[in-house]
Amino acid sequence: MVGSKVTLDKIPRLDTTNSSVDIDLIGIAKNNNETRSAAVAFMSYNTMDNLLKPDFFNTSNDTIKTMMSTVISATLPKTTNTKLTKPVNFTLKHIREFDPNGSLSCVYWNISEWIVDGCSVLKTNSSYTVCSCVHLSTFALIMQTSRPSESDSLLDLLNLVCVIVGLVFFSLALLTFAFCQWSPGVNNVARINLCISLLLAHLLFLLTQQFLSLIKPHQVLCAVISGVLHFLFLSGFVWMFIEAVLLFICVKNLSQISSKKREVLSSGFLCVIGYTVPLVVVAVSVGLLPEGYGSEHCWIKMDKGFIWSFLGPVCVILALNMILFINIIISLNSTLKNLNAEVSQMKQTKIMTVKTLAQFVILGCSWILGFFTNGRKELEILFLILNSQQGTFIFLVYCVLNNEVRQQFRKFFRCLCCVKQH
Repeated sequence: MVGSKVTLDKIPRLDTTNSSVDIDLIGIAKNNNETRSAAVAFMSYNTMDNLLKPDFFNTSNDTIKTMMSTVISATLPKTTNTKLTKPVNFTLKHIREFDPNGSLSCVYWNISEWIVDGCSVLKTNSSYTVCSCVHLSTFALIMQTSRPSESDSLLDLLNLVCVIVGLVFFSLALLTFAFCQWSPGVNNVARINLCISLLLAHLLFLLTQQFLSLIKPHQVLCAVISGVLHFLFLSGFVWMFIEAVLLFICVKNLSQISSKKREVLSSGFLCVIGYTVPLVVVAVSVGLLPEGYGSEHCWIKMDKGFIWSFLGPVCVILALNMILFINIIISLNSTLKNLNAEVSQMKQTKIMTVKTLAQFVILGCSWILGFFTNGRKELEILFLILNSQQGTFIFLVYCVLNNEVRQQFRKFFRCLCCVKQH
């Protein structure tokens, strides 16, 4: 409240937890000739949107309406002449994730509905919006987004089916790696942990999306799930890099057969690297921007560039893998020319190089493709199929196309048939 002897040039901004208001109260007081005084009351209602719902905002378009701010109210009590000298600016903090494709409206409550008359969006970003209004009332910020089309429902069904198929083949691949007999030179540690990481990541993501309506109200749980997904997917990429390193060491050892020299990395050391690196990345990300976790789909939020906490390490790993594969190919060609190596070992190494390179393309590049979909349905479907069928690819390449494993499969099925007959 200001009186006739006010000495201020400008009224300070009035703040609540999630909103603030700039009002020319001194100018309003000067317009009150008799009292030369004016007062403003500014209130914020934390749960009023449960009563004054965004669906009361009537628009010509059939859109999804979301309340993006707390409901606020501003009045001029004990003020005879309430005419505003300047538009009033309200700064409203977003209480939900901002959708860049959505349409924001500054609205006020008029008897039984939200309307926009006299209010407009002055400026906005991912964190807050400034509304300018030429009158006082009860205000809010509402975002309109397009409703999911029928094709999106089909995309969700396709995603469900593809992820389930991928999980089945991840499980089959893990059983094969664990129970089949492999050649002495084959190291499946990286492949097993890669399958475990991706299996858990895809399973958690599938369960989260199926029960999203139950999980989303619990923001802390949603943020924890997105952090765990961040860790598991990053762990998969780290294990893919470790497999490339093991292949590089194997190729390097081909040129040292005569001296019988071997470089061996223990399984325990590999596990420490494979799970510590992604854990450190997630811990640093949480420390820098803890609110970056917990999007509408319980994944990493896209605003403030936080998605690069995932894409950055992925791009680094893909670049290092590419460098390793170039060195592997050069080393293989050099060994073929200068060394009369054991034919079977050389052949096995070449096959493993081709398989690991194909794995790098399928597992790694699908995420890069997902980054450039930009809402294009064809690319989204391609990304969905490639990303969900990683388990299928690993099972086909490392199990079905392995002659030793196929022989063990045949032996197992013959024994199974004999048991059924008896």
